[in-house]
Amino acid sequence: MYAIIRTGGKQSKVHEGDVIDVERLKDADGTVEFTPLLIVDAAGNAISDRAQLREVKVRAKVLGEAQGPKVDIFKYKNKTGYRRRQGHRQKYTTLEVTAIELPAAKKAKAALAEPSATKKSAGTAASDSDPSTKTQED
Repeated sequence: MYAIIRTGGKQSKVHEGDVIDVERLKDADGTVEFTPLLIVDAAGNAISDRAQLREVKVRAKVLGEAQGPKVDIFKYKNKTGYRRRQGHRQKYTTLEVTAIELPAAKKAKAALAEPSATKKSAGTAASDSDPSTKTQED
């Protein structure tokens, strides 16, 4: 199962146990929680309905902060003496995704979906052989 989350104006695809760097989250102590944009479960079923996704939570543990590589900015105009030098290092928060929590009803349906599929196929085979359930045309 994986989820697509949005943070810092960017989207990230995350699985449970992934360690990702996102743009710095202020006041992020201990754990953070995201509402995903999309969920794809183990069976390959995608959930993108906003009403259903409000109930889903992606929890992550804050591991620390880091800085990205130095970016040098140099502006220059010929024959005018115009030179500007500037630098930048983006700050990142390192997160470890601990859980993708579906509502309890969704988990139960997903767990029961596989056994019920085998019962359903067995039931349809029995109904095909039973002549009393077939309709007769006049």
